[in-house]
Amino acid sequence: MNWEQGLHDYQSYLKIERGLSKNSISSYLLDLEKLIAHLKAHEITETPIQIAADTVQKFIYDIAKTVNPRSQARIISGLKGFFNYLVFEDYRTDNPMDLIETPKIGRKLPDTLSTDEINQLILAIDLSKPEGERNRAILETLYGCGLRVSELVNLKLSDLYFEEDFIKVTGKGDKQRFVPISNLNKKYINIYRHEIRVHKPIQKEHEDYLFLNRRGKQLTRAMIFTIIKQLAEKIGLDKNISPHTFRHSFATHLLENGADLRAIQQMLGHESITTTEIYMHVNRTHLVKVLNEFHPRK
Repeated sequence: MNWEQGLHDYQSYLKIERGLSKNSISSYLLDLEKLIAHLKAHEITETPIQIAADTVQKFIYDIAKTVNPRSQARIISGLKGFFNYLVFEDYRTDNPMDLIETPKIGRKLPDTLSTDEINQLILAIDLSKPEGERNRAILETLYGCGLRVSELVNLKLSDLYFEEDFIKVTGKGDKQRFVPISNLNKKYINIYRHEIRVHKPIQKEHEDYLFLNRRGKQLTRAMIFTIIKQLAEKIGLDKNISPHTFRHSFATHLLENGADLRAIQQMLGHESITTTEIYMHVNRTHLVKVLNEFHPRK
């Protein structure tokens, strides 16, 4: 097995057997490509089956000089996954990453927006342009439903169950969940759907996607980032925000107002409650509120 074959087989495994998204698969393959580039630069001819622990250790040592600990940890994790796959498929009997430790990294608390900042961003949208109603519906959905940007751009008309007050969301690993949607959020989506979207020359293969660009095609992740960045600049917001900031704000504001952590986990689509628990650290006053409200000796 050479590296090209290894990449191809691993890509198929991640897609078919693990059901990962395109973005996740691309990240895993990118880490492997960095290792391959390192081998070529140093004229090392070891194949995926032959590569030794010392060779991989040298790669990790070199890359640690150019990336931060968080990125280094991700690369190590990705490579461990690849070599575990080779062991699982009986290509190797050992994993050369076994003795390589992941650098210690602190758990980064997510950035959030206040409700006032979110209102300012939405009010800054120019509704005199057709894309204005679309952009308002986008921001309302990011914040109102706590979606990832990939979930937003892949949201379809057939995923809208407005009579039941839910939308169907396809998350990581193509796992689907139903997320409640508010009347306000439905109102702005319907304005876009029935007054703006219907006038677009929609490309046939994109006709079921909810949010479209001016050419009638599915919006890209990059376009959502651009919309938000331009609005932040327009109101002079001194924060580095992204679509994910609205998701963090959704969870934080629900928690601050007394929502159950398990319910937030289900709405966000977190597989583990541990991932959701990070929001407990964003505003510790919530913990005091819970203690004072529920402890028998308050």
